[in-house]
Amino acid sequence: MHAHTASSRSALRTFCVSGLGTALEFYDFIIYGTAAALVFPQVFFPGLDHLTATLVAFSAFGAGFLARPLGGLVFGHYGDRIGRQKVLVTTLLLMGLSTFLIGCLPSHASIGVAAPVLLVLLRLVQGFAAGGEWGGAALFGIESAPPGRRGLWGSFTSMGIGVGGILGAAVFALVSWAANDNLVDFAWRIPFWLGGTLVLIGLYARLKTPSAMAAPIGKPVRAPLAEALRQRPRQLLLCTGIAFGYCTIAYIGSTFFLTYATQVGYASTQALVFDFTLSVAIVLSAPLFGHLSDRLGRRRVMVFGALAMALGLFAFFKLVGMQSFTLALFAYSLTGLLMGATQGPIPAFLGEQFPRGMRYSGISASYQIGAALGGGTASSIATAILILTDHNPLGVALYGTGALALVAVCSLMLRETAGLSMAQIDEGPEPSQTGAQYARH
Repeated sequence: MHAHTASSRSALRTFCVSGLGTALEFYDFIIYGTAAALVFPQVFFPGLDHLTATLVAFSAFGAGFLARPLGGLVFGHYGDRIGRQKVLVTTLLLMGLSTFLIGCLPSHASIGVAAPVLLVLLRLVQGFAAGGEWGGAALFGIESAPPGRRGLWGSFTSMGIGVGGILGAAVFALVSWAANDNLVDFAWRIPFWLGGTLVLIGLYARLKTPSAMAAPIGKPVRAPLAEALRQRPRQLLLCTGIAFGYCTIAYIGSTFFLTYATQVGYASTQALVFDFTLSVAIVLSAPLFGHLSDRLGRRRVMVFGALAMALGLFAFFKLVGMQSFTLALFAYSLTGLLMGATQGPIPAFLGEQFPRGMRYSGISASYQIGAALGGGTASSIATAILILTDHNPLGVALYGTGALALVAVCSLMLRETAGLSMAQIDEGPEPSQTGAQYARH
């Protein structure tokens, strides 16, 4: 009983550091995407028709992704060299400050073109911080996990992203309701100010990180990313492919879905309720599929999730297009459950491809480059497809299916790692046997 209690407390502590910190950081990220869909076209890009202004706002949203690879490289390097904790505290502070300042920005009507320029600059700071956040938070869960639980504990980061989505959607929905759907004048600023202050909670959790995570174990590698490129170039490329495909779907779900719902006739408050439901479903399904990846293997769960989500995309647009609130709510719930099938195992699956001395650099570089190429362009491409096809969502579904096919193929080409101990993974060179080596802990 005492061992079970200690394990539960350890899991809760790990969630607070990797999951809760990420939740607060990605809350900031989600509210920007929400504002880009609902508010920023009018506030920062007036004079354009709504859909074109939305496309421009999503392009500004995507600008932050340009900084994510740089953030991943910089923070990944120092995370391997000086330890995880200092980097995770720094990323959180940068994200909170930039989010608070976005809420303070004057509109285009007040200062002209300087307003969108400042918005993009702060968005770049957000992206730079996010570039180092995900990898470090994921590794804290993986490296703290007991044997046979890395998939589950790694999914705390995925849960955190979902929790951040819940907070972002809930705050925007409440503000939208209180303002009678009039977010443009002032109400849109409140979620950004709140996000800047909520970061203090995550900061407290990370400053209380156990000392084992505060410094690197063993002699640090001089150039971790260079070592990863030398020893694991294939893994870097395949992990980048997985991140590209997954982030394409994730950001279609978190930003483009909002635009699509409002375009087919739902009110902005209803669309935010849908987004809230999507995030709740992800929080519930991510740990389930992370746990299943511990039992069945990472590759099986990842491939299943990619195939199921591809089919779910076509059903999603069909159901939402019927303009029934109940059917749309079901569509968002189902989509969130299916998204968790890949989102849950990804932290462990990618992190396990690299030994500890280069792990932060390897997972951050591959994930953030994939996120920049896939997630950074997903909303803009999906919106452009909708414009070019006269609002027919079939093209967007096909686009998403292509991204998910990449996830499935790259997953199959990586080694199965669920049955390897961390000591085996940290040995360095990839074992010559893969599938035959897979065994239960």
